[in-house]
Amino acid sequence: VVAAMIFAMVVVGGITRLTGSGLSITEWAPILGSLPPMSAADWDAAFARYREIPQFRLLNAGMSLEEFRAIYWWEWSHRFLGRAVGVVFAVPFVVFALTGAIPRARLPRFALLLALGALQGAVGWWMVASGLVDRVSVAPYRLATHLTLAAVIFAAVLWTALTLSDAGRAPRRSPLRRIGAGLVLFWVFVQIFLGALVAGNDAGLVYNTWPSMNGHFVPDDLFSHEPLWRNFFENPATVQFLHRCGAYVLFALVLSQFVLIVVTARTATARVSAFALGGLVAFQMMVGISALLMQVPFSLALIHQATAMLVLAAAVAHAVSVFAPGRIEATLPIPTD
Repeated sequence: VVAAMIFAMVVVGGITRLTGSGLSITEWAPILGSLPPMSAADWDAAFARYREIPQFRLLNAGMSLEEFRAIYWWEWSHRFLGRAVGVVFAVPFVVFALTGAIPRARLPRFALLLALGALQGAVGWWMVASGLVDRVSVAPYRLATHLTLAAVIFAAVLWTALTLSDAGRAPRRSPLRRIGAGLVLFWVFVQIFLGALVAGNDAGLVYNTWPSMNGHFVPDDLFSHEPLWRNFFENPATVQFLHRCGAYVLFALVLSQFVLIVVTARTATARVSAFALGGLVAFQMMVGISALLMQVPFSLALIHQATAMLVLAAAVAHAVSVFAPGRIEATLPIPTD
């Protein structure tokens, strides 16, 4: 349930970004902010605070109160989901811990997950704060940090859920399959980070050709920013180029792992997860290419972000099926023959 809520939060976060709603709430009130404006005076006050930031002055100067309400509700929903995830996780955790339902050895893992959730709230505000003074949008590297941390929490929660059972048999030793599964999972995180940089820089709106980038494999302005490091975070050409290359690397890793699993795997979970992972990565690449060629329409951009989380879920499930096949088989009702 918690993993599903995090997935929903990432999707709503994508809508918030695509609708330009992320800066509509200009203060961080973890407790009092759980309530939306309740009166006309409250709405006027919230709108007045928004009119003080550069995004309103430079991009939305003609915005009406009704238009402001529309973007406000997306950002409020995103923050509300974050609070709801914390409550849905924390309350059962405390109850289960006090009643002894969680083995003592596992308490640190669950406490760490709770701490990561709290950290994500702070990172979210750190991201929003970057767009309130000198920018009309949030800093790309802060956006990438926020989304990647959400992906890490999602993966950790899902991994925990898939390994709750201790009833399974001991895992079989297979170093090659483990290395492959680990590399795939790691690279999914890298690709999510790169994708967030593309989103933060609106890099999908440039070089809308494929497989070349306006006739070149390597764009001419790859390192046009000074100092050099800024290109990797703020140059649309560079971040799109890296995201493209990252997709090719991920496809190659997943294809190699798929062949290895089909040839050598003995468990149904490894085979099923390898098929799911391969299919999702292929679908994700098609969505990404289509979004690029069509200059990132809203629907395809949102599908691309949601599918990224599905790819991550498949990569986690596959890694668990390789690293702890007995435990995932005991947790999930998948036949082993």
